[in-house]
Amino acid sequence: MDFLDGLSPNFFETSGLIVGISANVIIGIQVYKEYKSAQVSSLSLGYVTGWLFIFIFWFLYGIRFDAKAITISNALAASIQSLLLVVVIRKNHQTNEDKIK
Repeated sequence: MDFLDGLSPNFFETSGLIVGISANVIIGIQVYKEYKSAQVSSLSLGYVTGWLFIFIFWFLYGIRFDAKAITISNALAASIQSLLLVVVIRKNHQTNEDKIK
């Protein structure tokens, strides 16, 4: 662990923010693909909701321990994941309406 101890906290904050933002881009791509797809969502509500709670937890953790990279990236992730949840719910609702017709 001497290698890690030699790296500055600023390095970890900066790289953590870059990695966190990169993960958010991936979630954003998923939201876009899910929104554009006319097919039934393959994502379960449990999966999408579970990740939302995980992002909220880590956002609160970041606030508690004043870890800016964790706070910022997980606040953004929770927001984007909320959008994904809305898209999945709407698609499931539309699918159920189509079945009734």
